[in-house]
Amino acid sequence: MKKINFKQMLLDGILYKNPVLIQLLGLCSVLAVTTSIENGLGMGAAVTAVLVCSNLLISLLRKFIPKEVRIAAYIVIISGFVTMVELIIKAYLPALDKSLGVFIPLIVVNCIILARAEAFASKNKPIPAILDGIVMGIGYTIALIAISFIRELLGAGTLFGIQVMPDGFQPMLMAILPPGGFIVLGCLIALMQKFTLAKEEKALKAKSADTTPEIEIKAEEGNE
Repeated sequence: MKKINFKQMLLDGILYKNPVLIQLLGLCSVLAVTTSIENGLGMGAAVTAVLVCSNLLISLLRKFIPKEVRIAAYIVIISGFVTMVELIIKAYLPALDKSLGVFIPLIVVNCIILARAEAFASKNKPIPAILDGIVMGIGYTIALIAISFIRELLGAGTLFGIQVMPDGFQPMLMAILPPGGFIVLGCLIALMQKFTLAKEEKALKAKSADTTPEIEIKAEEGNE
């Protein structure tokens, strides 16, 4: 049985395969709900819950779902968990439900959940599928919180609804409008791309440094 490398899965979910900043999935809801940290955190928690539950059930049923109807089956499973999450939020977090509005039901067609169902949960056992849902949910939530942090701070001068900027601070209204969302998301994607490229270049340099002595030794042997 192949050993699960949770550390690598976590790094992939947060950095190397981040669903928002690297794979660019589910951007519609990302841009719409990230006007405050509460919204970003609530949306991230809802998507994570649906990811974990749908990954588990799809993994358990992977051998029984015909390939011809697998996407339809995934949507039915996902919609069931989305309905549960929506009803829980309506019952216990009405303010969050009002803020997120239609984007909670739209989790059903969120590309992240469908992508993980098709690419991972349908091909792996339940435990790895659950872990995949957790790490991808964490990566999604971190991306939403980062975007929300910048937009709320610049656009309203608050964090979690609490005033943190000086009294003389003039909020940048554009930050909480759609253009601001695109700008902040673009900047974070650029930073993530720079980080991953630097990481790849470092790995290539280390690999070339390891192979250089061997090449030199072979060349010397050839001369002899």
